[in-house]
Amino acid sequence: MTSHTDPAGLGSAPPSRNTASAPRVQTGLSDRAIAWLFIGPTMALLLAINLFPLLWTIFLSFTNYRANRPNAPLRNVGFDHYVAILNDPDIWLRMQATAHFVFWTILLQTVIGFALAYLVDRKFRGHGFWTTLILVPMMLSPAVVGNFWTFLYQPQIGLFNYVVGFLGGIPPGSFQMLGDVTLSPWAIIIVDTWMWTPYVMLICLAGLRSIPDYIYEAAEVDRASNIRQFVSITLPMCLPFIMLAVLFRGIENFKMFDMVNLLTAGGPGSTTELASITLKRAAFEAWRTGYSSAFAIILFVAVFGLANIYVKTLNKVKAR
Repeated sequence: MTSHTDPAGLGSAPPSRNTASAPRVQTGLSDRAIAWLFIGPTMALLLAINLFPLLWTIFLSFTNYRANRPNAPLRNVGFDHYVAILNDPDIWLRMQATAHFVFWTILLQTVIGFALAYLVDRKFRGHGFWTTLILVPMMLSPAVVGNFWTFLYQPQIGLFNYVVGFLGGIPPGSFQMLGDVTLSPWAIIIVDTWMWTPYVMLICLAGLRSIPDYIYEAAEVDRASNIRQFVSITLPMCLPFIMLAVLFRGIENFKMFDMVNLLTAGGPGSTTELASITLKRAAFEAWRTGYSSAFAIILFVAVFGLANIYVKTLNKVKAR
């Protein structure tokens, strides 16, 4: 029997039993596909809730549509509503009233909120109780706050007039916070400041608590005074949080409606008529739906543009 040998003298190696098996083909969904499967419906719902009303409002702003006359012929009016709004002196007066309200509420809430946060951060005895007490106004409904302060502002039985009269020596019934042209803008500023200062305090308190203790210890080693530590450490490191609070409150106060509507309904006359109240009257009292849609778009563009500029400034401050 003839044996076949390898010319090189080496036999062919048998296949190894440890050879790695071929990779298995995955038949299921990938992680990315599963993630989109879960968040896809939610994103579609959010787009439908937010994007569609915006596009519909933009469309209506170029028409003569009135919600109380849905079957009337729809006519394209172009930019007539926008031109009429921007050339209306009454609209600019409402914007001035809104700017006055936004500026003073933000200023007072930022100063008082940061001061309260600085005091609460000292962790004095009973600070937990006082912190909870300070936060109570923020937890109330704007409707409750509006009715509550309407009672407080009553010239005959309201507590506010008696406190002012006691401290200033003025007869309590000699002035009306909600009925006086000069005092009514400050009346709504006081109420909004009372309600939302705790919100600013919480954000500023988070900024104060985020500052590491070793920075203050190093400053004490360098014999820096308390004022120097506040100016050089506390305020700069807490500034991004303060600016964030200003951003949030600025956006909210620019579209303030419910609390002011309950307190003064824009009066006396139109002294406290903010832009949101004017928008509501045009849309649901005069039924000028196309006109009010254009006004809403103008307000949206103004807030969105100012917020974008402010956010860029905030990012520069945080990058320092």
